[in-house]
Amino acid sequence: MPSQLSFPAIGLPPIGEGFATRIAESVYWLRMPMGADGINVWALEDGDGWTIVDTGLRSAETVTAWHHAFTRALDGRPILRIIVTHLHQDHSGMAGWLAQKVSAPLWMTRLEYLTLRALGAHTVDQVPVETIRFYKSVGWDEDDLDHYRARVVDFRNMLYPPPNSFRAIEHGERVIIGDREWIVAVGSGHSPEHASLHCPQERLLISGDQVLPQISSNVSVQPVEPEADPLSQWLASLSAFRNDLPDDVLVLPAHGRPFFGLHARIDALLNGHEHRLERLLFELTTPRRAIDVFPVLFKRDIDKMMLELATGESLAHLACLRGRGLVIDEVDSDGVRWWRAL
Repeated sequence: MPSQLSFPAIGLPPIGEGFATRIAESVYWLRMPMGADGINVWALEDGDGWTIVDTGLRSAETVTAWHHAFTRALDGRPILRIIVTHLHQDHSGMAGWLAQKVSAPLWMTRLEYLTLRALGAHTVDQVPVETIRFYKSVGWDEDDLDHYRARVVDFRNMLYPPPNSFRAIEHGERVIIGDREWIVAVGSGHSPEHASLHCPQERLLISGDQVLPQISSNVSVQPVEPEADPLSQWLASLSAFRNDLPDDVLVLPAHGRPFFGLHARIDALLNGHEHRLERLLFELTTPRRAIDVFPVLFKRDIDKMMLELATGESLAHLACLRGRGLVIDEVDSDGVRWWRAL
């Protein structure tokens, strides 16, 4: 982590207990249950009520946490609107439940909402043939595929059905919350149309997963769009954030602690991925499958629980090099895709 990053002395709100830490005037930090560190949720005072940014993962523990929050952090005042930064379950999982519970509208970018609806409605009774073909092409064996089949229902289990209507937000839109103006900044790559929120008056940036302080956002090629190049999109979005957003904001990420040093963190992410791409290109002097390049990209061993994410990230890096005209991919007679440098 670059030395330019700094973490102000802000007390950590307890996970799942419904208490909040004040970040700035009218801005409060809650943490909902998810693993050891939870998932960050932001409550913004909005006149007589609240705007909530992100909702947490669907679980009985998160339902209990929200009931605590209603009476503790939110002091019984109504939730007037729910903003979800992007479709991933730790952000959107409780949006449907919360919207129904408090009768508040859901605000998302259009592509995030429509993709969420499509994925949530997708049948999980049987893994599609195209998905099996996709994972066979990267080098998965039958044991890997069986493990994937057993876990494929996880997406629905972590997501309440989203509301049937929503309010679309767009890049550059100015949203008035209370007496503060927040500007929507859209990025892509980690998800289709991820929305961050910048408040110039308070010098705050709710970054979601677009910029995280200690880990790099997962950027993956998915079976639904096997020829995508999400890493190029994500790197371009990071560069745009660095150009368009000031460096003096306090970044409020979805995971980890609030921090200063937005530009330094973006530089570290850009440089880190460029180094990984350089190492990967060198490795491809010999043809490789996506699963063969894990040691180049990851410092840890990849077990079956991490296999899907690691595969997606490997493909994203390979597709980025292909987009730059540095590698090609070829499918052999068994349907396995091999990548090699030009």
